[in-house]
Amino acid sequence: MDDKKIIINVGRQLGSGGRIIASMLAKDFGCKFYDKELLNLAAKESGFCEKFFEQNDEQKGFLKSFFYAHMPFLSSSGFYNNRLSQESLFQFQSDAIRKAAQESSCVFVGRCADYVLREYENTVNIFITADIKERIERVAKRHGCGTETAMKIINDRESERSTYYNYYTGKKWGYSASYDLCVNSSILGMEKTEELIKDFIRKKFGM
Repeated sequence: MDDKKIIINVGRQLGSGGRIIASMLAKDFGCKFYDKELLNLAAKESGFCEKFFEQNDEQKGFLKSFFYAHMPFLSSSGFYNNRLSQESLFQFQSDAIRKAAQESSCVFVGRCADYVLREYENTVNIFITADIKERIERVAKRHGCGTETAMKIINDRESERSTYYNYYTGKKWGYSASYDLCVNSSILGMEKTEELIKDFIRKKFGM
């Protein structure tokens, strides 16, 4: 196993600390870390501006309204239909994920990487949740807002994530059957949760 690449795919609820835990896993296993970095890779692969990928990030259905509102002259052209469709942007991002996975061990955060790499060996799919009170507190602190606004941010963002994931994967975002391990980071705290996941990964791969 030492000479093989490992791929760790991390799904997460907003405010669960999933991104931080994923970053810790990347450091401990010597993996490259990809979260929003994937948007830059996808932009380079496609030749399109990174802002298209930023506005499409883990969302389904923004693109048509964006172009009708900002560039109506493109909406009836073959350029929109053939080169900048929602599925095309997803494909460019998927290509970037596969290319990164072929080059080195990686930790991917979200973006349907578990589905994109479903036929790759040495992958492990993790989902991280947390108690809603902690999630609200983290989101409120991050955005400098109150509890009600933080709750709305969580609901809106997770609705986008689940719609995006379910549409492209045919699985259900956050459901245990979609992952190898689901864990609540509130129970042990982020550091010990990362240790638990790390031990699970080592045992899964016989490390």
